[in-house]
Amino acid sequence: MTSSVAVLRVSDVCKSFGPRRALDGVSLEVRGGEMVALIGPSGSGKSTLLRAIAALVTIDGGAGRIEVLGQTVQEAGRLTKAARAARARVGFIFQQFNLVGRLTLFANVALGSLARIEAWRGLTGLWPAHVRSEAMAAMARVGVADAAGQRAGSLSGGQQQRGAIARTLVQQAQIILADEPVASLDPVSARRAMDILRDFNADDGLTVLVSLHQVDYAVRYCERTVALKAGAIAYDGPTAGLDRERLVEIYGAEFEHALWQGSPA
Repeated sequence: MTSSVAVLRVSDVCKSFGPRRALDGVSLEVRGGEMVALIGPSGSGKSTLLRAIAALVTIDGGAGRIEVLGQTVQEAGRLTKAARAARARVGFIFQQFNLVGRLTLFANVALGSLARIEAWRGLTGLWPAHVRSEAMAAMARVGVADAAGQRAGSLSGGQQQRGAIARTLVQQAQIILADEPVASLDPVSARRAMDILRDFNADDGLTVLVSLHQVDYAVRYCERTVALKAGAIAYDGPTAGLDRERLVEIYGAEFEHALWQGSPA
């Protein structure tokens, strides 16, 4: 159930990389329990925005401000003291999985607990019983429990991404930021990953902000879509409002590619 309270608030945020402005005065609110698609052409600023929300990149100085779960994590070009605590409550899913290939899938999933346990346990692999139980339950939920003892690097892309998603459960994240989580997957694995994120949103009430290269996935899984173009918001509203004219305006020459490649149909 969607809350009336904003759990993510981005206000007038800019981010520059040398002479290039990746984010240009972005303002956005996401309410608790929403599942929102973030779309836009390559280089539009989607990844930068997600990383800024997660306090993985620092925004430019000025009036920009980012709040997560009621705490200011960035302001005036600086991370705040609340940023570290906020990271513990925000699960980040990367396009390339971000697993340690030489470790077992179980260990990678269990690493989601690091903010809640002694650091030495993660270094030695001496996981508390409750973490072992949580990790196995999370892997079972996403369908990879049978691969728990295998090295992560030996698994398929779909299995690795489901392991990365399971890690956010062990983390006990309240918000999931997913940066093109299906871009590296085949269509079947992509649908399964998106189904899992939708279930987390619908069944657990987790807030999900997911960037997607293919508009088809936004149409199928998200009622609300935010579109970026050249670092600025070009659309924020019901996904059903993304007609052909609007998409051509957002994507330009990339329109057909963005609409059809990897279609979940």
